[in-house]
Amino acid sequence: MSEFSSSSSHPRSGAHHVHLHVHGAESPHPPQPAPWSILRMGLVSRVVAAAAASAVLWALVLLAMR
Repeated sequence: MSEFSSSSSHPRSGAHHVHLHVHGAESPHPPQPAPWSILRMGLVSRVVAAAAASAVLWALVLLAMR
């Protein structure tokens, strides 16, 4: 069945879907800059962030064991 078929498998079979964002594989989305990425952090910053996350998780484990 085609994506643009008028029949629908949704419970409201009378509802029509409007596809405003359709493009083929030959024209993919252009890359968008990520607002934040762990890969852009320096090594020291990544280690500090990992240690902080680990400390928070261990605090939750110790709190749960009380």
